[in-house]
Amino acid sequence: MTCRMLFFDFRDSEKNFFQQHEFCNYDIKFFSESLNEETISKLSEEDFEKTMIISVFISSTIDDNIISKFKNLRVITTRSTGYDHIDINACISKNIALINVDSYGKTSVAQFVFALILMLVRNIYSAVTAEVKDLFKSNNFTGRNLNTLTIGVVGTGEIGSSVCKLANCFGMRVLAFDMRPKPELQSEYNVQYMELTGLLKNSDIVTVHLPYTKDNYHIFSDEQFDMMKDGSYFVNVSRGNLVDTNALLKYARENKFKGIALDVVACPDVNHITADNIENDTLFCVENSKSVKELMEIPNVIITPHMAYNTQDSIDFILESTFESLSDYLKGGRKNRVL
Repeated sequence: MTCRMLFFDFRDSEKNFFQQHEFCNYDIKFFSESLNEETISKLSEEDFEKTMIISVFISSTIDDNIISKFKNLRVITTRSTGYDHIDINACISKNIALINVDSYGKTSVAQFVFALILMLVRNIYSAVTAEVKDLFKSNNFTGRNLNTLTIGVVGTGEIGSSVCKLANCFGMRVLAFDMRPKPELQSEYNVQYMELTGLLKNSDIVTVHLPYTKDNYHIFSDEQFDMMKDGSYFVNVSRGNLVDTNALLKYARENKFKGIALDVVACPDVNHITADNIENDTLFCVENSKSVKELMEIPNVIITPHMAYNTQDSIDFILESTFESLSDYLKGGRKNRVL
């Protein structure tokens, strides 16, 4: 029996994987669009009747209304570690398995973090921007050696741990905050764990590597930014909802930070808010988008489009892991099962 599978958020970088592998047990229908309340209307009655598996990325939003439309849905796979874009309670009530992918970003994201840090600390981004604007003066871009700086790593899961290891290679003093300290990071990489307050007050660079839960919404807001050193750097490649963008903008305006780098924001479609669709967006997203746009105009602020994980190596790993987990599920296993 073949399993009908709807594959959303399909990108060019994923095509080669499917060209090189055969999936005889799957009847896969690809969509470049994300799955949401708008795109669900494009599906056929046959899709709603026969689909057993849905695969999405974090740009999709799957709520109870969407799940309820499928008559024989058995599995939702998200090609990400985070799954806050999927209604967990709806999955539980309808006995739908939820599968994610773990550890795919521990190398690609950690390397990207240091690409951002080097761009900020060595003023590379400012220099490139200035040269484009014909304001090039080399003596304006004096930076710092990383080994003279202290980095504070908030969250030491797979990615945060990799950041700690790279920081140690650069000769940096490494502080960390996590509810579950890792002894191997302390003994092998000289990582010093402490409370978040102490980390913020003593770090030249703060980088965030936490999963998003409702409990840590806006864990970085006025209070936390105020604690940080004047002239410090702030990096978030984790989840946009961890950061109060309005508070970040306020301190950026006051020149609190030497540099800011964000690979994620709470409402990523900042360039699609127009007079035609503004009424369809929540007030929060509208205001947040305005703050993001203003941040983008501040010197030495880098905002990238959620690309930290985006290497071909990571994408191939995600797809391999997804189909290995699906195969395991069909055999009665629980590999990478969230539910």
